[in-house]
Amino acid sequence: MFIRKSFITAMAMAVAAAGLTGCGASRESDTAGSAAGGNKSGRLSVVYTIFPEYDWVKQIMGDHADEADLTYLLSSGTDLHNYQPTASDIMKISTCDIFIHVGGESDKWVEDALDEADNKDMQVIDLMELLGGSAKEEEVKEGMEAEEEDEEEEEGEVEYDEHIWLSLKNAKTACSVINGALAKADPDHAADYSSSLEDYTKKLDEMDESFRSITDSAENKTLIFGDRFPFRYLFDDYGLDYYAAFAGCSAESEASFSTISFLSEKLDQLECDTIFTIENSDKSIAEAVIRNSGRKDCSVAELNSIQSVTMNDVNSGVTYLSLMQQNCDVLAEYLG
Repeated sequence: MFIRKSFITAMAMAVAAAGLTGCGASRESDTAGSAAGGNKSGRLSVVYTIFPEYDWVKQIMGDHADEADLTYLLSSGTDLHNYQPTASDIMKISTCDIFIHVGGESDKWVEDALDEADNKDMQVIDLMELLGGSAKEEEVKEGMEAEEEDEEEEEGEVEYDEHIWLSLKNAKTACSVINGALAKADPDHAADYSSSLEDYTKKLDEMDESFRSITDSAENKTLIFGDRFPFRYLFDDYGLDYYAAFAGCSAESEASFSTISFLSEKLDQLECDTIFTIENSDKSIAEAVIRNSGRKDCSVAELNSIQSVTMNDVNSGVTYLSLMQQNCDVLAEYLG
């Protein structure tokens, strides 16, 4: 994941050269609003990495979003853990007014990108940093497939779970900070942003209550995942437990027989009628768990980790709250 400073510098130089020859066009699908140009265009410029950040900004800005340059870097649906910035991405970050990113292991490239930024006055929001001591360490539970050691990983280095947007409490914290950054960058519309934040916070609270009403009354609060498990923040909020094939940030995709056997036994012990995957899964591990269990009629359900949302999804009307509602509905069916 780590992009060294020399590489970032080389990309920045390439972008500068492209700009001199008039060939530095931005990718249309990456930008909501007019063409990217940061504060050079005289318009408020906001760049963010993942979809929840994109949608939170849009919700808080309301109608004023059409007056700004808003750039969603992972708009092709690239997983956060696999993303590496292009030269065009570095250029957009370099000149923006506000840059929002997750932080954590997957964003090691950000520090070097910011070192090369033209706009030294930009506001940078690191979501992991916002959580402080509330950030959770990556959890490896019994039965999980062990991940291969990274040669570059320092011994004893703590890796944190990056999927903080799956907690509605964290979403409220992030939106409050985003509102403050927008108000500072665009004080003329600060009152409108604050009003939109108040309305959106109520919706987040209502969604939180929906999850809580479902989970509080559930008898069996343990779910089996034949997949990665990026939902720790969500599950911890509502007292749910789980077993899974891989940790949330794992790069592994093949499960050993011992992992499949362990999950199959848990499926039997808990008498589960459903095994879970995340979006875009081929379901092969979940199906193998079912085959090796005594629960042959077990169904496969999907929870969305909201980390691979494309611009096509956005244009079809998908929002952070609509995807969280889908997750709530899936849990209601299983836990009800």
